[in-house]
Amino acid sequence: MVSTGDEAPTFSATVANGEVEAFDLDDELGDGPVVLAFFPGAFTPPCSNEMVALQDHLEDFEETGATIYGISADSAFSQNAFRDEHDLEFSLVSDMDRDAIEAYDQRIDIDELGLLGVANRSVFVVDDDGEVRYSWVADDPTNEPDYAELVEAAASA
Repeated sequence: MVSTGDEAPTFSATVANGEVEAFDLDDELGDGPVVLAFFPGAFTPPCSNEMVALQDHLEDFEETGATIYGISADSAFSQNAFRDEHDLEFSLVSDMDRDAIEAYDQRIDIDELGLLGVANRSVFVVDDDGEVRYSWVADDPTNEPDYAELVEAAASA
């Protein structure tokens, strides 16, 4: 499992930012901290709560120079609809191939909801050099991170 102090695994995927475009983590490093917020699935209550909370703290993250990316196995088209529904101003990474989910060892099954091979709720803050400066992994995917702690981690990255 990826932990604080590790080199962040890089990956390529698709990003939903109102459009649907290519995404490569390597291209995002060097312009301030990158916050990777993995979540199980768009349009589920806990995931909606988390993404809305990140949006509520977006200005705080921007003050630290950080860029937020939500990451799930949902399609970019679904993620754009999710962004629109919740007025999210940050981009969501569509990891349908599960390359990022696997690289960060975050793949889980939530059998009772029929969600198989989705991302566990977790957050990683990566600095300009590609080092993981903060990691938080939910022991239950309905748990949410401490948002003030996350902003502080981005500020110190």
